[in-house]
Amino acid sequence: MKRKMIRHKFVDLIPDMVEEGVIYISIPFSTATHKCVCGCGEIIVTPIKPTDWEIIWNGDTVSLNPSIGNWSLPCQSHYWIEENKIIWSRKWNDLEIEIGREKDTVAKAKHYGKFRRWLSWMK
Repeated sequence: MKRKMIRHKFVDLIPDMVEEGVIYISIPFSTATHKCVCGCGEIIVTPIKPTDWEIIWNGDTVSLNPSIGNWSLPCQSHYWIEENKIIWSRKWNDLEIEIGREKDTVAKAKHYGKFRRWLSWMK
């Protein structure tokens, strides 16, 4: 069953048993984890990093940016988490998925390439 809302829990460690309808946010490990909100039961791990996702906490609710596209899963669900609400989005076609993955690869290469150059400058 597709969810419309999700609760958040800030934790040090992601629990072994991930509850339906809860997004666990571990600041120490820069990770947010939840069960897919389509109801398929798959566990979704979203790294909180400059080139992956960001968490926005307004003191009451959380939002996760960008959207979550589970393209490698059979469900291929696509949704946003905005202020604990699930905003469903359309499925992408194969070309859109490929282009999105290429953009992610380029963004990571640019970001981590700058970091490596900075590290070598520090030596």
